[in-house]
Amino acid sequence: MKRVFFLFGIAAIIASCQDNAKVEATSTGKDSANKMAVDLPYTASYSSNFTNDVSDADLKMVLMTYKDWADGNMANLAKSMGDSVSVDFNDGSRFNGVNADLMKRWSTYRDSLSSVVIDMEAWDKMYAADKKEGYVVTWYKETDTYKTGKVDSAWYHDINQIKNGKISYYRQYKRPAK
Repeated sequence: MKRVFFLFGIAAIIASCQDNAKVEATSTGKDSANKMAVDLPYTASYSSNFTNDVSDADLKMVLMTYKDWADGNMANLAKSMGDSVSVDFNDGSRFNGVNADLMKRWSTYRDSLSSVVIDMEAWDKMYAADKKEGYVVTWYKETDTYKTGKVDSAWYHDINQIKNGKISYYRQYKRPAK
């Protein structure tokens, strides 16, 4: 009888180890067959096939745009944007045009500020393998001081799409800090 319990115990341990391996492979994304076996309530309309296969050079270029904005260096910022750019602003408005027109719009706003401080909390490199598109997403807090003395701060989440080493699409979400 002791042998039967012992054999059942060994079988249970082996079975539980195999199930844990399947769960771990699914949760880490290492086993795409198991990953697809999960019954999810939604199917991604754009993509769910992301890796971090975005170059460090593209990551640095995107992060430098935030530094250029904070420093008021609009000429360098313009160099990082594509010839034509699409932007979804945090107020719901949309821009779809050439780099020079976007820089005019952004320069007018930046000129109203005496100081911009960015606390970059996190970023992630995301490559949509099925779309062959690279993105850098950012999370940060920005504190703007206007020339009038007004101070405004908010948390932002941005999506920067990169094509040919330039930002071609930019989407921004904002939550006021106050």
